[in-house]
Amino acid sequence: MDIVVKGRKTEVPERFRKHVAEKLKLEKIQKLDAKVISLDVEVSKEPNPRQADRSDRVEITLRSRGPVIRAEAAASDPYAALDLAAEKLEARLRKQHDKRFSRRGRRISAAEVPDHVPDAATLNGNGHPVHEEETGGVPTKKIGSLEVQGEGPLIVREKTHVASPMTLDQALYEMELVGHDFYLFVDSETKEPSVVYRRHAYDYGVIHLNTDPMVAQAQPPAAGGTLGG
Repeated sequence: MDIVVKGRKTEVPERFRKHVAEKLKLEKIQKLDAKVISLDVEVSKEPNPRQADRSDRVEITLRSRGPVIRAEAAASDPYAALDLAAEKLEARLRKQHDKRFSRRGRRISAAEVPDHVPDAATLNGNGHPVHEEETGGVPTKKIGSLEVQGEGPLIVREKTHVASPMTLDQALYEMELVGHDFYLFVDSETKEPSVVYRRHAYDYGVIHLNTDPMVAQAQPPAAGGTLGG
């Protein structure tokens, strides 16, 4: 495999081509990724004098059987830009290499075995097998510190707020104040729960809930507090 060096709207001197070959050690790169197919280095120059400190840009493109890896940098001269881009490329190659290695050599805990091995015995919190008759025929699996029967759903967090009814404008103000993308509130006009949410740019949306009178009559009133955002 050869390193292809090309210029975009600029000439690439032979001295720089030799420096590229010295800087990008193919043996080192192939140790991190043995499936490298090609390695391209493109040099370009920014003509704007206001960007003199970033006038020279170097982009390195590495193609292999896996995902394409790119690294680019800009500096006041092409040699400094190459050094920066080469450092970025090596860092990304090492990250990919470590990810592949950890994926092959990662050990799983006993509680994770049912997720990776079909028909494996399910373990309880003490690490002992759980028989189906103990759970009424529903398999139980360990997720973190919780034991979940079946497929869930798994509730990992629950909050209860008390809030006074408010207008839509007040709800928008509260949403922006807390910095969230949505806000749950009780509409002061309908006395029903509503949700205001952020759409694109500065657009907003609102969802209103109306209680079904047939369902409300069929069920006894439940005691509880006011829903809040």
